[in-house]
Amino acid sequence: MSAPAAPPAAPATGARPARRPRDLSQLGVCAFLVLLGALVVADAATLSQGLVDDGVVGPRPVPYAVGAGLVVTALVLAVDVLRGGRGEAEDGEDVDLSAGSDWRRIGALVLVFAANVLLVERLGWVVSGALFFGAVAKLLGGRSLLRAVAVGAVLSLLTFYSFWVVLGIQLPPGVLDGVL
Repeated sequence: MSAPAAPPAAPATGARPARRPRDLSQLGVCAFLVLLGALVVADAATLSQGLVDDGVVGPRPVPYAVGAGLVVTALVLAVDVLRGGRGEAEDGEDVDLSAGSDWRRIGALVLVFAANVLLVERLGWVVSGALFFGAVAKLLGGRSLLRAVAVGAVLSLLTFYSFWVVLGIQLPPGVLDGVL
């Protein structure tokens, strides 16, 4: 057993504590966030009045809030970086960094996503969503394809009716047109 580490000695009166080195490269991230926030706000200013704007809150405030959030986040991060703050290394992940990427699996996921994009209009949101969820779950290590497709069908059906009832947006029904 090792002895516990002694607490650091207090600095002498009038002495300054040691400064941490600044990682000024993170200011580039701050600049990118400010630029992105400004672009979002500028694009939001070009939104026209739509039919959806008749309610209490239309779609226009959301991009303004997102853009402002990006700029505020950039400013807070910049202040933290200039004060010497540094992000800590991730300890919680159980990832083997020496292992390579599984390009076959990534390629299969890209193909499944592309197939979903191409089939969502023909098959409909519920059917394509169920197949998409099932295929992705199986590619990522799921045991039962049938269970994954069933869970995907339930989630797709819930999102279909949530969009229709809550937002008034009808997703493509596809082959289930007349049933849904």
